[in-house]
Amino acid sequence: MNIVEKLAQEMQIPVKQIENTVALLDEGNTVPFIARYRKEVTGGLDDTILRTLTDKLAYLRSLEQRKEEVRGLIEGLGVMTPEIDAAIAAAATITEVDDIYRPYRPKRKTRASVARERGLELLAQLLLEQRSVYTPDLDTAAEEYISEENGVPDRDAAFQGARDIIAEIVSDNADYRKRIRQLTMDYGTISSKKLPDAVDENGVYENYYDFSEPLKSLPGHRILAINRGEREDVLKVSVAVDADIVLNDLFYQVVTDAKSPAFRHVAAAVCDGYDRLIAPSIEREIRGDLFDTASEGAIHVFSENLKNLLMQAPLKGKTVLGYDPGYRTGCKLAVVDKTGMVLDTAVIYPTKPREDIAGSRRIVSGLIQKYHVDVIAIGNGTASAESEMFIADLLRELGGDTKYIIVSEAGASVYSASKQGAEEFPDFDVTQRSAVSIARRLQDPLAELVKIDPKSIGVGQYQHDMKEARLDEALRGVVEDCVNSVGVDVNTASYSLLSYISGINFTAAKNIVKYRDENGEFTSRRQLTKVPRIGAKAYEQCAGFLRVPEAEEILDNTGVHPESYPPAKALLARFGYADADVRDGKLQNLRRQVTDCGAASLAEQLGIGEPTLMDIVSELEKPGRDIRDSLPGPQLRERVIEISDLEPGMIMTGTVRNVIDFGAFVDIGVHQDGLVHISEICDKFIRHPSEVLSVGDIVTVKIKSVDVAKKRIGLTMKGI
Repeated sequence: MNIVEKLAQEMQIPVKQIENTVALLDEGNTVPFIARYRKEVTGGLDDTILRTLTDKLAYLRSLEQRKEEVRGLIEGLGVMTPEIDAAIAAAATITEVDDIYRPYRPKRKTRASVARERGLELLAQLLLEQRSVYTPDLDTAAEEYISEENGVPDRDAAFQGARDIIAEIVSDNADYRKRIRQLTMDYGTISSKKLPDAVDENGVYENYYDFSEPLKSLPGHRILAINRGEREDVLKVSVAVDADIVLNDLFYQVVTDAKSPAFRHVAAAVCDGYDRLIAPSIEREIRGDLFDTASEGAIHVFSENLKNLLMQAPLKGKTVLGYDPGYRTGCKLAVVDKTGMVLDTAVIYPTKPREDIAGSRRIVSGLIQKYHVDVIAIGNGTASAESEMFIADLLRELGGDTKYIIVSEAGASVYSASKQGAEEFPDFDVTQRSAVSIARRLQDPLAELVKIDPKSIGVGQYQHDMKEARLDEALRGVVEDCVNSVGVDVNTASYSLLSYISGINFTAAKNIVKYRDENGEFTSRRQLTKVPRIGAKAYEQCAGFLRVPEAEEILDNTGVHPESYPPAKALLARFGYADADVRDGKLQNLRRQVTDCGAASLAEQLGIGEPTLMDIVSELEKPGRDIRDSLPGPQLRERVIEISDLEPGMIMTGTVRNVIDFGAFVDIGVHQDGLVHISEICDKFIRHPSEVLSVGDIVTVKIKSVDVAKKRIGLTMKGI
């Protein structure tokens, strides 16, 4: 079975679709471009499926490469057989291929290699024959191998060496290892215990001090928690399986005659091979596989959370006062206008040690009145609670329409200290940059958060424990898909935002900004071809995702790709529309008109596919639209709620901040997010909270429990 057929089988997608998609990927097309502009070729595969296909394709190609490497190595040794070649061809994983190569792999010095050097290979083979009768008997046969010069002083040493060789032969057998790996997964358990002298001050790993669970039912978040506890020298972790289960199966495979005089030697070698060689190796492999599976699960959850966070509705048309709370160095303020431009900055000291409430009130009220501030965005870090109290009291006294909101400042300090932060605001210190970032991430979460390493945004679990390269790859894919699905104004976007556009790398993104700075705003998409590093292929990939609101060509401010301009214009002409009608939003009935005359027939007349036709219609009906505008906006506040104000039974409205394997954290307006355990999300059974909840969802919850001392809030969504 070739790779395309394997992918089609695994993903339950027709072979032709897979074949076409793989060809597009191999031609250098990006996932966002393929998902958006090659629907006819792929059969409409979306970006999520395309990412999965890309990952599987890469793995299967690595598997084929490893198979060829192993074939070459074994052939080079002159020991290739049809059976070995067939086994390599049938191997479904890289681990299985490596198991096949194991007997031929150069080894460091082992007990078996020493025994072979002492000439005991033939004795081991004699024992493995497991004859009913040996003539001469085995003891006599073993005496032939006694040699002080070779390090075999007596018969027992000869048998021991032979058993060492048999143990390694058993250990190196790919079929045996595969069966033992599966038996261990089916019947094994993982256990953890607290190390005697371990320090776990906050009881983070208390649930795992004396823990045991079957491997086959162990959820990913527990695997990651146990691994971290082990890495931090708090837990001792082990994998165990009833040895009788494995040995009985292994004896069935290896032992051919239990009445043979060789049985006791073969049985001892099998037990030794399992205990000394196979079990430790299988434990490492299984724990590695468990970690990989748990990491992929956690990366999936992180990716979903990140996507939902980035795609939250922007707060458009509002002047925002960004507020970065602090103690000793004060609270930094930055007023940002409706376009994201910084109008003013200030520092106030309403918190300890100064507690200059009066002076701070004068400054904030002055900024509100001078710039007509609509919303104050308060970071949720150090001194956030005191800052919220200060702002809420001030707004109540001032009256008016100004509201406030608590904004996650996760990653703001990373951006503030970054090279890009320094380039954007060279005259600001890091806390001033944080205040700007806090304000802007409320105005446009996507545009601001792309400046920050996704791992620092704080919507995952155990992200620092995962393979960094794999996590970075997955999260970059999420950001790419989000940025390209929204589209970017080429005349206002930062180079960070532009670098996520299909076909544009970091260098090209900087070149676009440089060209814009030197030549003024872009007036057409075609002008992008004048930018260094934007060649024909890059332009093809990026053009449809870049918007030019100032362009004379109305289609330059839509998601219509330049390659589809002729059919788009023909469509407008067909129904008597002009460019001005598109600009004035007079095409609300276009979809109905297209449907009434037969979309499939019209698409054929225009020389395009029906999916492309309907995408063009959507863009012409709402040129320059932002798909996030239909989502619920952020919840603004007017008063402060403390955790001490909460009581079981209270009904609250909150925003989902993070979704993890065992539940979801919800911001209900106090400074500690509440936890809705997976069992409290709904009445029906769900495998994962993400089946019901997403980051950014506005939900109604009931207070189930409150622990003020531990700052823990238990929530439920059931029975409301």
